[in-house]
Amino acid sequence: MKRYLYLSLIPESLIGSQLSPEEFGNYYAVGSRRRTSGQAIFFEIHPFESDYFKWAELDRCCVEHPDGQPRRSSYLAAYRVLEHVPLAAFGKLYLVTADGRVLALSPSEFKPEATPQYHLYQELCPITPRVVSKSNPIEFCGNLTDRANMVSVNKLVFAELRLNRLSRDPDSDDAGDLPYKNLGHLRDCLRELETHEEKANKLVNRSLTGEMLFRTIKNGIFVGNGEEFLYYPMPSESDLEREHHEWWHSALSTFGE
Repeated sequence: MKRYLYLSLIPESLIGSQLSPEEFGNYYAVGSRRRTSGQAIFFEIHPFESDYFKWAELDRCCVEHPDGQPRRSSYLAAYRVLEHVPLAAFGKLYLVTADGRVLALSPSEFKPEATPQYHLYQELCPITPRVVSKSNPIEFCGNLTDRANMVSVNKLVFAELRLNRLSRDPDSDDAGDLPYKNLGHLRDCLRELETHEEKANKLVNRSLTGEMLFRTIKNGIFVGNGEEFLYYPMPSESDLEREHHEWWHSALSTFGE
């Protein structure tokens, strides 16, 4: 029976499983008996070499049950996982709603927008603050993973979230359908960037609270270490409605923030 390797972000962990990504996503979000629920975000990881992980334990534990049922999950690590997985090993990314609907995203080339604007980033792993920034995603990731800085991380997974017209003008009367709870505080953070030319980033929230609203993702999810950079683009709303209808309507019904 085939074995898969998954890097989960909620919580950060490396998991072996005999379930396919779609099966694993459904199981991980709702459990085997549908008694629990919670969204999941995970990458499929291709085989790689590392002395940090105890591969022999995975070989021993991630085997089918005596009755022939597949092993759903065998945890290999739950600490400092992201930094020890090379970016070359990252496969598809899976976003799973609380009721187990799975959306697969493939990496693609990223081209930053040419026009200067403000950005809203939700960091996902290994830290989870929400930040407004003047930096595009590549610059933002490079700064957060620059070990010469006083505060940095080895690798970073983050999403860019929608700001609508606030990305150009924090005082705009038309914020559209932004669902963020404290919009006034978000505006204040953007105004601080506007009035302080030397400031590149401003903390909005110290950590992710509740579930992430997938419908607020502007362009996609990013993974980088300063030298390498992966981009997982989010389909347009029209493509989600047409090609991933069940997942999209489940995501629209989430009120986790």
